[in-house]
Amino acid sequence: MDERAESILKNAPRARRRLLAWFARHRRSMPWRERPSAYRTVVSELMCQQTQIATAIPYFERWTRRWPDFGSLAAAEESEVLELWAGLGYYSRARNLLALARGVVARGGPPETAAGWRTFRGVGPYTAAAIASIAFGEPSAVVDGNVVRVLARLTGDRTAFRDAADAVRRLQPLADAFLDARRPGDFNQAMMELGSLVCRKASPDCAACPLRKDCASAGKEAAVIPRFTPRRRREETVDRALVVRGGRVLLHRHPQDARRLAGIAEIPTVASLGLRPAGPLVVTHRRSIGDVAYVERLHRPEKDAVLSRRARGPGFSWVPVASLRESAVSGPHLRWLLRLLSPAGPKARGRRP
Repeated sequence: MDERAESILKNAPRARRRLLAWFARHRRSMPWRERPSAYRTVVSELMCQQTQIATAIPYFERWTRRWPDFGSLAAAEESEVLELWAGLGYYSRARNLLALARGVVARGGPPETAAGWRTFRGVGPYTAAAIASIAFGEPSAVVDGNVVRVLARLTGDRTAFRDAADAVRRLQPLADAFLDARRPGDFNQAMMELGSLVCRKASPDCAACPLRKDCASAGKEAAVIPRFTPRRRREETVDRALVVRGGRVLLHRHPQDARRLAGIAEIPTVASLGLRPAGPLVVTHRRSIGDVAYVERLHRPEKDAVLSRRARGPGFSWVPVASLRESAVSGPHLRWLLRLLSPAGPKARGRRP
C-alpha cells in the first residue's frame, strides 16, 4: 500500500465519522431501505447490478408485491419471472434470482456471510459483500464503480486501469482497510451514495464532499480520476422486420437453452424471415452492449408470401400489441414497439418518428 493510502487510513476514524454523518443527512429514500430484509436486499442488489436505480425501483416494487419472500419466489414459474422482469434486460439475472430463491429454501434459510452468498450463480464479490454487510452486518467491503471512483480520487491514484475489474482488484485491499467494521452496511451504502451523488464521474461536487479534507484530488483533477485504458469498440448492423397485421406484431422468441436472451422475444431479423430486399426503412436505433455498438434498422417488409411461410416456423408468434408488456419482450425492443405502435405515436408506414 502506497504512502497516500497509508495517510488515508491513518485518518480513517475521522473520515468514517464524517462520511456516516453525511449519509444520515443525505441518504436517498429507496423501497429496499424502508423495510430491510435479506430477501429485499438480494432482490435490489441483483436488479441494480446493471440497471440504474431509478429504473429498477418500479420493478422492485412490483416484484416484491408479487413475491414478498424467498419461499413465494421459489414457487414461481420461470415464465412468470421473465414476464415480470421484461424491460430490465440482462435476463440471466432473473433466472439467477429464481435459482437463488430455490437454493435458499432448499438449504433452510439464507447464508449470513459473503462467502456463503458467493456460492449462488450470479452473485459475485461485490454483490455478496453488499448482501452480507447490509442484511447481516458482516464487515465485508463493497467495491463497485462508485467506490472505485471515491478511493482512486482520495488517494490521487493516476493508474491507467485496464478495465473496471482491474480497478476493483487493485483497490479492494484499501476498501477492506477503510471499512467501518462497526457499521459495515451503512458504511458501504454511504460510500456508494457518495460516489453517486457527490463524487460523480464527470462533474464531482468537491465542495459538498464530507471527505474533501482528506482527498488528494479535490478540484479540477478529480474529474480525470480514475483513468482507464481506452477500449476498442466495434460496430455491427442488424436489419429487423417490423411486421404488424390486424393489431398484432410478429416477434421471434429465443429458445430456452439459448446462450443469450433465453426465452425472450425480439423483433425478428430480416435474415430469419428470408426477406430480400428488406423493404422500406422505418427507423434506425443505436445502442451499445459491452464493446459492441449495434445499429438496428427496422424495415417494413413487403414480401407477404415468403413472410407467411417463414413466420410459421419455430419461435415465431403473432403477439397482440395490447399484450406486449406481458410478453417478455427485450427492454429496448419493447420500448421501440410501444413508441411506434401506440395510438399517439408514429406507425410503421416507412417514415421516421
